[in-house]
Amino acid sequence: MRIRQHHFKNEGWINYFSEPGFSAEKCRLVLAFGAPQLIIDPAIYNHLKNTYPAADIVFSSTSGEIIGSDVYDDSIVVTAVEFEESSIACTSTHVNEQADSAETGAFLMSQLEKEGLKCVFIISDGTFINGSELVDGFNRDNPGKVPVTGGLAGDAARFSSTFTSLNAVPSQGNVIAIGFYGDKLRINHGSSGGWEEFGPQRTITRSVKNVLFEIDGKSALDLYKEYLGEYAAELPGSALLFPLSLSIEGSDKKLVRTILSVNEDEKSMTFAGNLPEGSKVRLMKANFEKLINASSTAATDSINSPEQADLAILVSCVGRKLVLNDRTDEELVAAKSIFGDKTSMAGFYSYGELSPLNKGSNCELHNQTMTITTFTEI
Repeated sequence: MRIRQHHFKNEGWINYFSEPGFSAEKCRLVLAFGAPQLIIDPAIYNHLKNTYPAADIVFSSTSGEIIGSDVYDDSIVVTAVEFEESSIACTSTHVNEQADSAETGAFLMSQLEKEGLKCVFIISDGTFINGSELVDGFNRDNPGKVPVTGGLAGDAARFSSTFTSLNAVPSQGNVIAIGFYGDKLRINHGSSGGWEEFGPQRTITRSVKNVLFEIDGKSALDLYKEYLGEYAAELPGSALLFPLSLSIEGSDKKLVRTILSVNEDEKSMTFAGNLPEGSKVRLMKANFEKLINASSTAATDSINSPEQADLAILVSCVGRKLVLNDRTDEELVAAKSIFGDKTSMAGFYSYGELSPLNKGSNCELHNQTMTITTFTEI
């Protein structure tokens, strides 16, 4: 596997890194993560298509771009991958082409050849999709428990419009699946949050999929505002600072859920993933050192072979970026310290992260985590 990386910023392209012997003509995969207003410019897609004529080009809008151990805004990070003996297959669909998000996931999984499939990496619309149902669809037709990882596109902290595409100028509503194949390919993953729970454990008493109405028989929105205090006036953005911990039945692991929007008339909150009635939840708050250490944990968990990873794709939540602020680079430095200099790092800040909780388990939607997928060709 050979890697080349470019960075588009200040209206110009910068060659960030290129491995010796890299061939643009043999490149088969290009990942482009960038600010929404930049990646929808047709000139960007045309430039990449001309540079890598045989490659599948996958775009995602972001809430911040990651290259190496640095994070940027208003730029585009491009990672081009040339495989030596491995292969990929890409497929995409629009959310309106299926009945719901679960059917979207199931359709995309059905389009990938299962023989020799090592991993599925998802780049999804982050506005119209229900992330929980999307991964349910992928899990439905995955008897071999092939790892499914990836992320939901971002739009800074605006939560307005996200853009994704496969071999086209990015637009809204697209979901892309990349299948990786080959006996020489080693793909691993890790995901960790580092948030602290506080307050009593409560029970969800009324919800519809990812829309939450009541906790312990009371208005969830009113309860949330009570805890947020002065931050309540800044909803939904301030909710990124106080996510919910969701207990998973039959597991000691917990998922994190973040608010996307609030409805004052219905007294409801819409989250990035489902919150089933009867589930136990607790509020969470940030601990800076634990958030940064969680990045090290995710990186460590994503290393499962004696070889150093060739490529690490990092998908971290926009909420972490807003909390860490000027210290955001520290979670990238923490990951880099685990991988070392041989591993190329790229990624983006997202509206949701996709990864199994444990190796060999089904994919789950995460919020407020650092999720890492590593790729090594031996």
